[in-house]
Amino acid sequence: MADEIQQIKDKIDIVDLISEYCQVKPAGANFKCRCPFHNEKTPSFMISRDRQSWHCFGCAKGGDIFSFIEEIEGLEFKEALRYLADKAGVVLTQYRSEVDSSLKNRIKEANLQAARFFHNFLLKMPTAEPARQYLRQRGVSDEMVELWQIGYVPEQWDLLTQYLLKKGIGIDDLVAAGLTIAKEGADKRTARGFYDRFRGRIMFPLGNAQGDIVGFTGRVLVEKEGNQGKYVNTPQTLVYDKSEVIFGLSKAKSEIKSKDLAVMVEGQMDVVACHQAGMKNVVASSGTALTEAQIRLLLRYTHNLAMAFDSDEAGQKAARRGIQVAVQAGMNVRVIKIPEGAGKDPDECLKKNPLVWFKAVEEAQEVMAWLVAKSLQNRDLQSPKDKQKIVNEVLPEIALIPYAVEKDHWLKVLADRLGVEAVILREDLQRLRPHLSQKSGNYQDGEEIKKEPDKATETEVISDIASHVLALLLKFPGLESNLGAVKAREIWALTDYASLYEKLKGEYNAEVVATKPLSPAEKEQLDLLLLKGDLEYASGEEKSAAAELIQLDRRLKEEWKKKRGKQIQQAIDQARDKGDSQELQRLLGEYLQIHN
Repeated sequence: MADEIQQIKDKIDIVDLISEYCQVKPAGANFKCRCPFHNEKTPSFMISRDRQSWHCFGCAKGGDIFSFIEEIEGLEFKEALRYLADKAGVVLTQYRSEVDSSLKNRIKEANLQAARFFHNFLLKMPTAEPARQYLRQRGVSDEMVELWQIGYVPEQWDLLTQYLLKKGIGIDDLVAAGLTIAKEGADKRTARGFYDRFRGRIMFPLGNAQGDIVGFTGRVLVEKEGNQGKYVNTPQTLVYDKSEVIFGLSKAKSEIKSKDLAVMVEGQMDVVACHQAGMKNVVASSGTALTEAQIRLLLRYTHNLAMAFDSDEAGQKAARRGIQVAVQAGMNVRVIKIPEGAGKDPDECLKKNPLVWFKAVEEAQEVMAWLVAKSLQNRDLQSPKDKQKIVNEVLPEIALIPYAVEKDHWLKVLADRLGVEAVILREDLQRLRPHLSQKSGNYQDGEEIKKEPDKATETEVISDIASHVLALLLKFPGLESNLGAVKAREIWALTDYASLYEKLKGEYNAEVVATKPLSPAEKEQLDLLLLKGDLEYASGEEKSAAAELIQLDRRLKEEWKKKRGKQIQQAIDQARDKGDSQELQRLLGEYLQIHN
């Protein structure tokens, strides 16, 4: 297995892999990008010069290609191993059966077999002709049917269940996948009392970001009394959570990244129609409000979002909830307005005139401008009550903007439209703060506000300064000569880097460092320090680095004095309690010496 893992590492370049999720740029001998795991304005995510590891100095995550895929795709190690092995073209031998036997992968396999059944039934069975005719009437091409693996299941009680049982998939796995429902008293031995969740429906497979089929949406073909509903979805399972899935993302993510824009529509047919028309950066929320998990998915590929939604009240409410989440996360949100009479949704608009839809996307309105304009509709700006209603609607939305300058701009715009002073709105904004602070996912300047950590200990402060010192010396070998504190062994003894410093002392050249006999822990420290040097001192100006090193040297000595002074003070108290006058005199002498 170790050989297969190494083969995967040899075949997959970590820079290319991470470039699929963020824009990677050279940073000295290393590489950097904005961290895909948390919102940040300044890149703090680094890839090592040996292209073997990564580390984020903002959120402290780090590791290799396996830990990256585990973190960003939400996979367990076994799943990440299979994902990367498939990507690298490496055949797993001894571990493959164990990987494939996990319940998650058995559910995915059941979904895959179900999707093939639905798709082949649509294409080949005479009883699927009404479904084929429906798709033709909707203008869906054969190419799109194939691309999206659209399928059909007839109105039969347990057709899919019996088919998948014959394929060797266990009844427990079918129930766990949400494909099969068990009646009360169902018998697993005979599979009696089990029936299909989806019957008489056009089937759309739902994929995760990697393209694995994790669930389905089924649209009823013939609406009649007693139907479950126009749409039926897979229930929450071990692999499917509707709040974490975006329809079409696996097919759209490359185009989203290329165009630096995600177009969000409501339904599956809207997505299919857009892709068929050549607009391939389109995904769907599937009629629900965008969630924080879905926004985090989109932020892997872009910070720009254009949203189209139904004009009915339910569509508008869902859209506004999604807009709030996206704005809070620092996304640039625009609203797509389909012109009156051009169609009620993207699918209908494309059928009438594709150019109108493309223009509507291109001219999508900045979300705050849309919210202000919408709130002003049918309001009397001479009425104080109507003015306050507008403020009550728009001000909470402005308050969610994480960027101070942008927030100030829209406060002034709203004040100007209402004919009031901006300072009045700022006062009203203060009134909203207690309410807003209760909401989850608070952001400031595009970054999530974390609970303020406990004050760093003196040892942590000294170690932090020491890490900057070593990072600078590794970046600019030879700057150590005139530094007093940096050379003091007793100071380094109070840091986390005492052992590493002793081995590096006076020799910071990269070629020399490579020959040092370092322990695994010291090697990890060294790798992070090299990354830190390239991240924080990328400008490469040795003169400014020397000046900063002098300041760090002074701070290191001051912090050491504080820490050592407290230690001596405690020892003095103990010596005084014991009546040890000789030790007391020695300690007093040391205390005076370090404070000279």
